[in-house]
Amino acid sequence: MAQTVFVEAINQAISEEMARDENVYIMGEDIRRAVYGATQDLLNDYGEKRVLDTPLSENGFFGAAIGSSLVGMRPIVETLTSFMWVGMDQLISQAAKMRYMFGGQATLPVVFRATMFYGGGSAAHHSDRSYPMFMNMPGIKVVVPSNPADMKGLLKAAVRDNDPTIVFEDGTLFGMRGEVPDNADLPQGELVIPFGEAKVVREGTDVTIVGIGGAVNHAAAVADQLATEGISVEVIDPRTLVPFDKQAVLDSVEKTGRLVIADPAHKVCSAASEIASIVAEEGFWSLTAPIQKVASEQVHIPYTPSLEKHVYPDVPKITAAVRRTLEG
Repeated sequence: MAQTVFVEAINQAISEEMARDENVYIMGEDIRRAVYGATQDLLNDYGEKRVLDTPLSENGFFGAAIGSSLVGMRPIVETLTSFMWVGMDQLISQAAKMRYMFGGQATLPVVFRATMFYGGGSAAHHSDRSYPMFMNMPGIKVVVPSNPADMKGLLKAAVRDNDPTIVFEDGTLFGMRGEVPDNADLPQGELVIPFGEAKVVREGTDVTIVGIGGAVNHAAAVADQLATEGISVEVIDPRTLVPFDKQAVLDSVEKTGRLVIADPAHKVCSAASEIASIVAEEGFWSLTAPIQKVASEQVHIPYTPSLEKHVYPDVPKITAAVRRTLEG
């Protein structure tokens, strides 16, 4: 397997899907210049008709992408989570609801790549982690990869899916290296990861940690650290939040009896809240201690780096939550 950087995995997935299907194209602000690296060389390889720079008008080009998906194209839209609010009418009133309102006659194979640049001093306007809000809206699939291989495989699956999908790319992982299998080495010929299948990152017996996005790596670090103390931690990465593999979490909690959820989004009405609710409702009798949520504090993101780092889940916070479940 080749060692691949997270942002390179994004580029590989897009390029492979554009080569495979001429109906796939990409649009976004300054993507021809590859400002963030994910669209590197796409203009040279596929030309101006399939690599489209857009004006600073998310509501406009989101609508254009949705419209083109209705007539057979498969657009990929590059945006930032913080700019999605400008295009919410198109995302919610149109993309999420159109297939239902048209009685299944409309198909919308559109992918929104929403990059989350939090944790780097981007302040309140540019540090959103908004995936929980889209979990609440029927009709949209929600993907949150945590490593290069999953990033590539899930993005390729999203492009081929016939429903609107938002792939939330954790900007704290853009420089992360990981093994991504070469297509030639795979029995199926390429890396495509189905939605709704969680991944067991670490196996354990004492407590389950469900991590989301960048928090998966914190959870794995906690598991490795606590293993030196004889505490066995199982780490689950849902990979997709809609659809969500609840059975994987319920099975793990049945084994360990304890649950900690690490979620970079704000704590109130978060993905962590929904996962906790599922386990409390359907796996209550497996629990031997109260569920613990470790999510971002319910504040806007400060610009000051010394304050910002205290907002998000980290290894010490997750470790403390694990210890609380053991004490309980």
